[in-house]
Amino acid sequence: MDTPQGVAVTTGNRPLLNFSSNDYLGLAAHPLVVETMIAAVEKYGAGSGASRLVCGTLAPHSELEETLAIIKGTEAALSFSSGHAAAMGTLGAVLRPGDMALVDRLSHACLIDGARASGATVRSFRHNDLAQLEERLVWAAARLPATGRTLVITEGIFSMDGDRAPLQAMADLTRRYRSLLLVDEAHSFGLCGPQGRGLAAACGVTDGVDLHLGTLSKAVGLAGGYVAASRAAIDLIINRARSFIYSTAPPPALAATATFVLREIFEGPLGGVLRDRLWTNVRQLGGALPGREASDEPTSAILPLILGSEEAALHAAGVLQEAGFLVPAIRPPTVPRGQSRLRLTLSAAHTSNQIDSFISALQTLGPAIGRAHT
Repeated sequence: MDTPQGVAVTTGNRPLLNFSSNDYLGLAAHPLVVETMIAAVEKYGAGSGASRLVCGTLAPHSELEETLAIIKGTEAALSFSSGHAAAMGTLGAVLRPGDMALVDRLSHACLIDGARASGATVRSFRHNDLAQLEERLVWAAARLPATGRTLVITEGIFSMDGDRAPLQAMADLTRRYRSLLLVDEAHSFGLCGPQGRGLAAACGVTDGVDLHLGTLSKAVGLAGGYVAASRAAIDLIINRARSFIYSTAPPPALAATATFVLREIFEGPLGGVLRDRLWTNVRQLGGALPGREASDEPTSAILPLILGSEEAALHAAGVLQEAGFLVPAIRPPTVPRGQSRLRLTLSAAHTSNQIDSFISALQTLGPAIGRAHT
């Protein structure tokens, strides 16, 4: 794209309306955010100069982590250069050979990769299948060494399907079997729960989640990842997470801007206004899709339109692009075979007229939409 991230973008001098971005609150190019970033660069410079444990920790990094811990309701937090780095570093720090990692089969690739790279024994369970999760927990308990730990890994809102994990029941199961629970809130942080604190807060299980993983690249509109947990867990991750120890610290201006945005969307009125606008937009588009009604309570800003074959998804994406809409096809290995799709996403920045225009464009797909499911 030749323009900033947003609803109206240009690529190759061609204007398109973007219905594929994770910029859920429309903050990536928001004038207030841009102005704050410019001021932060002028104050702290462009780069951090070193890794966090050498001399790369500047005041904004610490302030960001203190803010994240308050928002997530934990003793401490640690920030990373990306959500991927946060997942790889955290899982590599808390898991060791002899440990057990039980991962929801539809979890993001970084969670699966991090669990595998840790050396722990990794087993998946069917998506949101609590009965199979309990079977895996029983299996793990029977094989776990005396010094080992079992970690259950899930997303809060799943990135390709947009559905929610049953966190209350999962927290109950992990507690019953004396295991740990990691929840990646990448697509729920800033959107769900009181003041947008995430799905764990919405479900009332903040204390039942041992490791709160998340990102600053979606609802917050910037870049970076984090883990929030007990002080002891964060100290462990600081000393073991290779993606934290051996990576140059993120730019201090980025950390300072993230702190500003977090306070705006969690403490100020802006967050509530943007979340209300987003959910209104989700209802408008969702009500026009197969299997959904406008009155349905939205679970996320992600509305998958599953078309089946790769060819069908590519054709639909091409037709929409010709009509002026950006919705790339999502294909294996990102989604299972036979489930290629258009991953439709909404932003608070979309207008009602833009959504109506998109709905009209979707209807031109005709039979393909009739066969699709969400």
